[in-house]
Amino acid sequence: MITSPDNSQLKLIRKLARKKARDEEGMFVAEGDDLVAAAVAAGWEPEALLWAGQDVEPELLDRVSQLGSGTRVIGVYRQRWAEPGGDLSVALHGVGDPGNVGTVIRSAHALADGPVVIGPETADPYGPKAVRAAMGSVFARPPARGRPVGTTVALDADADDVLAPVDGPVTLLVGAEREGLPADVVESADVRARIPLRADGPESLNAAMAATLALYVMGSRSDG
Repeated sequence: MITSPDNSQLKLIRKLARKKARDEEGMFVAEGDDLVAAAVAAGWEPEALLWAGQDVEPELLDRVSQLGSGTRVIGVYRQRWAEPGGDLSVALHGVGDPGNVGTVIRSAHALADGPVVIGPETADPYGPKAVRAAMGSVFARPPARGRPVGTTVALDADADDVLAPVDGPVTLLVGAEREGLPADVVESADVRARIPLRADGPESLNAAMAATLALYVMGSRSDG
C-alpha cells in the first residue's frame, strides 16, 4: 500500500498532467473504472495501475486526480499512434479544445473505419480532458499522425457545395469552430463542402458536432 506522496508512481501521474511530460515519456493517464475497463477490453497493458484502498491510500490518489471529485483507479499507459488510412477518416486542424478532440475520436470510432489524424495546432488527444471525452475510444481506435489519405473533403462554411457522400477512401478535414480550416488546407483539398444550416440558426457548429454530422453523411455512401 502506497502511503507517501513521494512515491515514484504518484510522481509520474502528477508529471503526466503536463503535455511536455507526456511527449517526453510517451505515456498518458486514464482515470476511472470505465476507462480502465476499456483499456483491458482493447488489450492495453498499463505501465502502472493504482486502485484506491488497495494499492494506494485513497486521499493520495485523490491528490493526483484530474477529475476534481477524486477517483477509484488511475492507470498509466504507453501512447499508441496509428497510421492514417481506412475508407473513412477525419483529420483535425487547429482544434484546440481537448474535449472536442476526444469527442471526435469517439464519433470516428462509432461512424468510421479510420483513425482521427491529429494535425497542427490541435489539442493533445492523450491529455486528460481528451481521454475522458473519448470515453474509451482512444484505446479501441488510437489517433494517427501524418498526411490524410484518399480524397480530402474540407468542411468550409463558405463552400458552394453542400456536403454529400464521396466514394472512398476519403478523409474529412475539420478546423476550429470560429476560425475554420487554414486557407492553404482548404485550397489544397480535393472537395470543399458545407453543412447546410438554417438561416435563422447559429453561424457555425461546434467542431465535434460538425465532424460527427459529416462522418454520418459520408458514412452513408452507397459503396459501403
